[in-house]
Amino acid sequence: MHRPDGNLAQLARDIDARCRLRGEFTLRSGQVSHEYFDKYLFEGDPALLRRVTDQLALLIPPGTDLLGGLELGGIPLVTMLSQSTGIPALFVRKQAKAYGTRRIAEGGVPAGRTVLLVEDVITTGGAVISAAQALRELGATVTTVVCAIDRSGGGSSQLAAAHVTVCSVLTKAQLDAAGQS
Repeated sequence: MHRPDGNLAQLARDIDARCRLRGEFTLRSGQVSHEYFDKYLFEGDPALLRRVTDQLALLIPPGTDLLGGLELGGIPLVTMLSQSTGIPALFVRKQAKAYGTRRIAEGGVPAGRTVLLVEDVITTGGAVISAAQALRELGATVTTVVCAIDRSGGGSSQLAAAHVTVCSVLTKAQLDAAGQS
C-alpha cells in the first residue's frame, strides 16, 4: 500500500539526486551495474531522514504497540520514528547474537504486542519475512511493514504469502521517474 502525499514527488527527486550513484558497481548478485542506489546516503542525511520518517509516521496503523526496526537499514528509521511518535522501538537482529542477552529483538518485550516492522528498502522481502517469523515465535502479532522504498515492483508475493502487508513511502518507479525529470 502506498499513501500519496503532495511532497512525495519532491522527496523522490531529492532522494534520487542524493542516492543514485553512477560508475561501475558490483552488485550482491555478482553482476556489474553502471548505476547504484546507496540508501545509506539518505539515512545519513538528517534533513532527508526527517522527511522520510515524517512520511513513514503517516503509514503507522492504529493499534501499533512497538516499532520493530530491522538491522541495519531500519535502525536509523525506527529510532527517528519512535522519537517523533512516542511509540517504543524494538531493534530486530538478522540473527540472535551468541553472547550477552542472546536475543533476536532488543529494546522491549514483543510477546502479546502488535509490532510494526520498519525497513529502509524492500526488494524481495526475505529479511522482513525472517523478522516477522522470529517475532511471531516470541508471541508478537506482526501483520505490516512500513518501508522508505519498495523496489519489489508492486509488492512481494512472498510477503503476501507470509501475511505481511507492505506500506511504502516511495516505490522504485517513483524514484526512476524522479531521476528522469
